[in-house]
Amino acid sequence: MKWSEVIMLRSTGGNAEALAKTMQDLMADVVRSAGNDDIRLFHGENIETDICIVLFHNEEKSRAGESPLGQRLAAALKELGQVYYTVWRQC
Repeated sequence: MKWSEVIMLRSTGGNAEALAKTMQDLMADVVRSAGNDDIRLFHGENIETDICIVLFHNEEKSRAGESPLGQRLAAALKELGQVYYTVWRQC
């Protein structure tokens, strides 16, 4: 079973450019830690300071759960605003 982690951030700051710079720096660190996993970053269509990060895990697991990388990323983003963090399994 393949699985993914979805981390959504609603930033409390109104500066989209500063948030983008912070996210670029953070994502550079995340990409180095991710190994073979795929990471995608999205921002809201209507609210540029809404960010969604999806970590696609290629490994098969009998039980998907939060990864150490996902947990670290969610914790780091809490400084920037409200975070919603979930785990999804592929059907």
